[in-house]
Amino acid sequence: MTIKDPIKATGDVLLTVIGADGKLKERREIKNLVVTVGRNFIASRMRGATPAVMSHMALGSGNTAAAAGNTALVAELGRAALDSTGGTGNQVIYTATFGPGVGTGAVAEAGVFNAGAAGDMLARTVFSVVNKAADDTIVLTWTVTING
Repeated sequence: MTIKDPIKATGDVLLTVIGADGKLKERREIKNLVVTVGRNFIASRMRGATPAVMSHMALGSGNTAAAAGNTALVAELGRAALDSTGGTGNQVIYTATFGPGVGTGAVAEAGVFNAGAAGDMLARTVFSVVNKAADDTIVLTWTVTING
């Protein structure tokens, strides 16, 4: 008898753009891909304390479809340290804020990383362009769910 237990890591991203006046300019909910490096990261953390935990998110302008083999964004525009890491049960929730001047431009991709530069990428998403002006703020809330 074969037992199948299809454990899967999935993700959802809430992206909000806030203008210089503090008003909400745009809100999007986006699915994302937990990449192979990210799945390997999850397994390695179950075995020990390395590699380092996820600590940053990045915005980019690349529009190449997300693929399991991705290890970086296609064209990174800026990176921000996580504001918070939380969650309960089978979910981890990361939040990061890209303030004025950080990640400015035609944003079309985002990722979660365990370093302020380079590092392991947990997940990547690609979406239709969000134009971030120099004085705008983008807040990403990224939920990773382990389910079966």
